[in-house]
Amino acid sequence: MNTEKILEFLGELKQNNTREWFSENKSRFEVVRSDFEAFINRLIPEVYKFDPGIGLVSARDCMFRIYKDIRFSKDKSPYKTNFGAFIAENGRKSVKAGYYVHLDSEESFLGGGMYMPSPDILRRVRQEIYFNAEALNRILEEKDFREIYGGIHDMEDKLKNPPRDYPVDFRYIELLKHKSYSVWHTLSPDALKSGTLLEDIACKFSAMAPFNAYLNHIFDL
Repeated sequence: MNTEKILEFLGELKQNNTREWFSENKSRFEVVRSDFEAFINRLIPEVYKFDPGIGLVSARDCMFRIYKDIRFSKDKSPYKTNFGAFIAENGRKSVKAGYYVHLDSEESFLGGGMYMPSPDILRRVRQEIYFNAEALNRILEEKDFREIYGGIHDMEDKLKNPPRDYPVDFRYIELLKHKSYSVWHTLSPDALKSGTLLEDIACKFSAMAPFNAYLNHIFDL
């Protein structure tokens, strides 16, 4: 994947986010988008090796559209300025935990887990943590996981107080305060230029797999 060309296009799009500019540069978009799509199609089988639960998805199932929904947004710029793909069962529409690749001219990163799950799924995740917190804690303390992701990403909307119906003296009460159970790893410019980018991302996602498996266990109960 030619990340330099992809990020160059996305950076220019960020500076010229209009339908006129995009129309004039549509052929460039199609080239870099196809490059990203091919990369994701190569990455999916690598993820499947350690997480067959993602099923038989394709890059097109997983990639997000460049076109923004501006109906309810104050920002009326018509295009997203990043490429993103969520590898999970049912792709980008999945409600399950999965693996996310995000390319942006300002900051590219890997993510995963569950971002802003529905109230029902969030309730079930918290219930699983309450009754099986030790297993999650072991995953979070695993060396590779901590080195790559640090822990569950603290979103700005994390609860200040324990969620209702849980005892305040619960040993792992902080784990119950999250509204998202997601992780994050920034991709450095050197990492993006690496000839082993595919293998590096697959390796980092493999360290995330036990975390996703823990979250997705609620769908088997």
